[in-house]
Amino acid sequence: MTTEIIGTDAGDARITWHPAKKARLVLAASHGAGGGIEARDLQALAHTLPGHGVSVALVEQPWRVAGKKVASAPKTLDVGWRGIWPSVAEPGLPVISGGRSAGARVACRTAVELGAAAVLALSFPLHPPGRPEKSRAEELLGSGVPTLVVQGGNDPFGKPEEFPGGAYELVEVAYGDHGFAVPKKADLTQEQAVTLITDAVVKWAGSLG
Repeated sequence: MTTEIIGTDAGDARITWHPAKKARLVLAASHGAGGGIEARDLQALAHTLPGHGVSVALVEQPWRVAGKKVASAPKTLDVGWRGIWPSVAEPGLPVISGGRSAGARVACRTAVELGAAAVLALSFPLHPPGRPEKSRAEELLGSGVPTLVVQGGNDPFGKPEEFPGGAYELVEVAYGDHGFAVPKKADLTQEQAVTLITDAVVKWAGSLG
């Protein structure tokens, strides 16, 4: 595991690399607006994917590196993402653009422009909680590349059944909230929920060639 600071037009970003020994793909994934790369799904992928030929680059946006409590505006997040892209593309491998929540939106918005091979959208925030009329489906549907959505079955930002039809795959994590936490009364454990996420991403990444 190595860490590097990358200067972007939005400020300094940070990349934590979890390299695969024989990498065939890179997954660049960033955090949401309310947390960092310590999120359970990002950490699980960083520890699992390298064993399947996928190097993982966990990206911290400049606002997070600067110690701010509130995320930057979407356009500024896109600027930060564009700034780190040359570094994640440097190994010369196809790059999956990914992230959770706000990071998933960034990945969708910039995928075609940056030449991403695919998009991994974890907990895509389809709408603000309680505001289904404020849909962000257009961002997801406009990713323009193979896209996998992994969504908690009880995510207040959009339950799986709320998602529109489109050219993307969706995997549901039953009972999961926006952070994929499952209640103790659920008939799957927290560990099983996380394994469901990693298994789905490993399978999907394998299909990308």
